[in-house]
Amino acid sequence: MLRSIKGVKDLLPSQTPSWHHMEATARSWAGRYGFSEIRIPIFELTELFSRSIGGATDIVEKEMYTFPDRDGSSLTLRPEGTAGVVRAVLEHRLLDSITTRKLFYFGPMFRHERPQAGRYRQFHQFGVEAFGIEDPNIDIEIISLLWNYFLDLELKDLTLHLNSIGTQQDRERYIQELKKFLSPNISSFCGNCQRRFTANPLRILDCKVPFCVEATHQAPSIIDLLSNDSGAHFQKILTGLKDLNIPFTINPRLVRGLDYYSRTTFEITSPHLGSQSTIGAGGRYDSLVELLQGPPTPAVGFAVGLERVSLLLPEESYPPATPCVFLAGFGTQGKPEAFKLLHTLRKNGITAETDHRATNLKALLRSADKLSAKYSIIVGDDEIQSGIVILRNMETKEQQSIPLKDLSEKIMILFQ
Repeated sequence: MLRSIKGVKDLLPSQTPSWHHMEATARSWAGRYGFSEIRIPIFELTELFSRSIGGATDIVEKEMYTFPDRDGSSLTLRPEGTAGVVRAVLEHRLLDSITTRKLFYFGPMFRHERPQAGRYRQFHQFGVEAFGIEDPNIDIEIISLLWNYFLDLELKDLTLHLNSIGTQQDRERYIQELKKFLSPNISSFCGNCQRRFTANPLRILDCKVPFCVEATHQAPSIIDLLSNDSGAHFQKILTGLKDLNIPFTINPRLVRGLDYYSRTTFEITSPHLGSQSTIGAGGRYDSLVELLQGPPTPAVGFAVGLERVSLLLPEESYPPATPCVFLAGFGTQGKPEAFKLLHTLRKNGITAETDHRATNLKALLRSADKLSAKYSIIVGDDEIQSGIVILRNMETKEQQSIPLKDLSEKIMILFQ
């Protein structure tokens, strides 16, 4: 028997109702904040990701699914959504209209990494991106949208972590201080951190190896080295979140794993997921649009890992949709008439089902019970002859006789 690839999961019928709930809640909150949906391709030119994410990141160096196209170009399954959204925004000139500067998306992402709880090789994200606004109020909006989304899903014990990594000039100044601090002991750090010391020193602060975490505990804080403008921007965000009663923790180690971030970085974590504790994260990327050959454009956004969120949903079940009406048709005349009624009810907006394999009333009613139908309509040859069908309440077992010609109207009234 063929099985799915390791790290790639099927979403079974018992699971999809909770996913519908997560997605419907996300669409509702995104709509309230003025975001429009965009759908971007699953694969793009590899250059898009290597330029935007950064060549020295683990994603580009180790995790991307990249393959050659027939024309010799290199294509990559998208490892994240922001780069593709920016490409689409520039290609279709969406920055020209105020109605297309705030966008949200859903979809699968792909990274070749070691599968574990909450981390898969194919995973799904809900993300939002806002373009063209430098005012820190948009950062507050984005963070509050994410926070309200999780509150609406009734997720518990969440922590919002905040940091500012400043502008490129702020980071260059900070990196010099950080390297001075790290250099005396860098040979004792893990191999990844030794490599990052040259390629991307900020990422050392993101390392989860216990020795590296402890060795950087007293590292200088980038917040202390922000320019006046970056510092003021960050303070306005903190004040705005306090005004909205959104609790937060300042985390100077929060540098994020993608090179395109600037100024605001944030993530929301849960203590109930072990090492993969982050369920939503984002920040500013004011230079990314220009990096991808667009005009200078401030931007901010976030992405949510839906697999991880699904693990935190309240224990209440999200049962599959059940039919309102089950058509129990049998006999040479009753079964064809029930089949026509089935399609009439569906056209009128009623969820209706039958069992085409069952040949007698007992088997049909057993199927209705298994499907948790609210009502069954019993249509046999005798009912066709008399013009009277039976409407059976599957919970109370009460039955009533209804003229066949009045049945559709009666059902419509019943389910208004």
